[in-house]
Amino acid sequence: MEVEGGRMATQNAKHNEVKRFGERMVNDHSAANNELKSIASSKGVQVPSSGKSMGSWKNDKEYIDMMIKDHEKDLAEFQAEASNGTDPDLKKFANKTSKVVQKHLNMAKDIQGKLK
Repeated sequence: MEVEGGRMATQNAKHNEVKRFGERMVNDHSAANNELKSIASSKGVQVPSSGKSMGSWKNDKEYIDMMIKDHEKDLAEFQAEASNGTDPDLKKFANKTSKVVQKHLNMAKDIQGKLK
């Protein structure tokens, strides 16, 4: 969802910081998706190629608001897996990825304060 939304933001956002945020979503989440697929493959598990759809939004603020809500949820899930997971490879992935998700959340909140 973040990759799809990031692509849409780079093309449709009005605010330059929202466009840059979208680029960051594409780059960081594509890398995380690829890493997770690699971990899953090494364990004989196939990860679905697509998740939930981003849908569309009316303006930059709506997109950033959605990203904040989504990243808050994702952060909690990654932190829970990093703390309570049973697979060491997934725990390591979740710990590393939770730090990236936290950065995204902080960026989105910073941008949110600049949008009307």
